[in-house]
Amino acid sequence: MPNIDLAQLVTAEDKAAAAAASLRSAVVSAIDAHVEATARSRDYNSAESLAGYASSTVSAWAAEANAFIAWRDAVWQAAFAILSDVQAGARIAPTPAEAVAEMPVIAWPG
Repeated sequence: MPNIDLAQLVTAEDKAAAAAASLRSAVVSAIDAHVEATARSRDYNSAESLAGYASSTVSAWAAEANAFIAWRDAVWQAAFAILSDVQAGARIAPTPAEAVAEMPVIAWPG
């Protein structure tokens, strides 16, 4: 009779943890892509580039950067709240697209 290597055993808890980690990674990646796309929608090279204009001497660029930074913070707070609620069992896990759809909408200075 062959020996069973218990180190190779995958439990239901292991599978659930792997699925949760995979979902978290997919949601975080989708939201990160959303943040990047939002920055590029204003012709900045990246979110990092746009945020770098926060102290610009050009008031319009500084205003856009500061609006973006505040929005980006709100997005990540919302995203982590969703993921926390999922982990706590308080809600069903959204798909990455559903999570992005739940994010706040940016209000560009006008």
